[in-house]
Amino acid sequence: MEIKIKVLLAKLGLDIHNRGVLTVAKNLRDAGMEIIYIGNSTPEQIIKSAIQEDVDVVGVSSLGGAHLSLGSKLIDLAKKEDIKKDKIYLIGGAIPEDDMEKLNIVGFDAIFTSGATSGEILSKIKNLTKKL
Repeated sequence: MEIKIKVLLAKLGLDIHNRGVLTVAKNLRDAGMEIIYIGNSTPEQIIKSAIQEDVDVVGVSSLGGAHLSLGSKLIDLAKKEDIKKDKIYLIGGAIPEDDMEKLNIVGFDAIFTSGATSGEILSKIKNLTKKL
């Protein structure tokens, strides 16, 4: 029996554009994953929820331009709480190409731009969670 992948999704910060993350949530759910969507959240709220829900994947969406500052804070908190190494961290949204390498260096396991397909996201999550 295959273990169901548990995914926490959130909007990072005050960004109100949620159409993309809701579409991703639906598509991952339809692919058999368990989805917890907490809406707009601070890095602290996201990490607290990741711990409480014992998720495999933490995915955040950012379209408001705060992906570097809030994304860095999210990963720093994950390291501080000692949950960075046992979860996959994803970020998606309106992310300039120049910032993608910076987000990799910060510690995100995958970065998706606005044009990413559901198939690409699903495939990446399945491949990354095999390594947990």
